[in-house]
Amino acid sequence: MRSSSAQPHDDPAGDVVRWAAFSCLLVPVVLVVYGTSYGGAAVATLGLAAVTAACRVLLRHSEKTGRAAARVPADEPLAHGHRGRHSRSGSGAHRGCHGSLGPSPHD
Repeated sequence: MRSSSAQPHDDPAGDVVRWAAFSCLLVPVVLVVYGTSYGGAAVATLGLAAVTAACRVLLRHSEKTGRAAARVPADEPLAHGHRGRHSRSGSGAHRGCHGSLGPSPHD
């Protein structure tokens, strides 16, 4: 038997939106049960629905931007003079080289 945590999430933004929609339904019920007027609960529901819709739009836009950035070819040339994070430019030219002065006192 598979648990839901073992399955990969194909749509994490969709999960967030589903939980937010559930909250939009649950909050007014709780408000009415605890004595808030129906009008107040309706206003709270509309406010939560507006925030949920705005968050959904932002999440989808973020996913779209992330997918577009992932499509950039990996073999694009680097900027002039940039050799990468760990590359060396030649023997003795990087920090920490002892050079030709002989052994250091630490050797």
